[in-house]
Amino acid sequence: MAAASATTGEVKLLGLWRSPYVTRVGIALNLKKVGYEFVQEEVQGQKSEILLKSNPVYKKIPVLIHQGKPVCESAIIVEYIDEIWTSEPPILSSHPFDRAVARFWVTYIDDKLLALVRTLAFGATEGTSKAEVADGGAEAFQLLEEAFAKCSHGKEYFGGDTIGYVDIALGCWLGWIKAVEEVSNIKFLDEKKVPLLVGWAERFLQNEAAKGTMLEADEYVQRVKNLSASAR
Repeated sequence: MAAASATTGEVKLLGLWRSPYVTRVGIALNLKKVGYEFVQEEVQGQKSEILLKSNPVYKKIPVLIHQGKPVCESAIIVEYIDEIWTSEPPILSSHPFDRAVARFWVTYIDDKLLALVRTLAFGATEGTSKAEVADGGAEAFQLLEEAFAKCSHGKEYFGGDTIGYVDIALGCWLGWIKAVEEVSNIKFLDEKKVPLLVGWAERFLQNEAAKGTMLEADEYVQRVKNLSASAR
């Protein structure tokens, strides 16, 4: 799943492909055409010595190791990749305001939207109904639809002509979103409600940078079913 082109300096990615946060880093590396070694981690099993050494604080994936130095947390790693490999296309805009807007939406995606998707995978929490969770998710996707209209300036991606920071942050979750839709019978990417996002998702999944970084659709569905069953 690593990009074919190599660059100066050893690059390793510690992770598990079913993790959207690992997928996020893989997409960024592919976008920059950075060759890397993927080191498989089993999160539920014994954590490897290299993971514990590389991320002693959180002890979790993903971790990018570049020239022997570890970088942790997916959003931070993506920014690091953009700053180290300055070849086109840039992931973040050179304009401070546009960068700030992109960071806002990445934080929103991580803190708000996908928390709802995870809740549907594991089951609604006490005091919260499935309908309430679905309504919250629909509202979040509507806000992202509006954000896309503003950020894309009529082009194909949040980042404009090419995949950018927000595209990567949201796109890495598409496999999980589609699986949750199928298992819960709740449609988030509804062409009637969020047509811009639906078109964007199709383009994103066909982009070369995204190919090879995600599991097959049925694997995500089975994973969601397993999570739902374990939560009962």
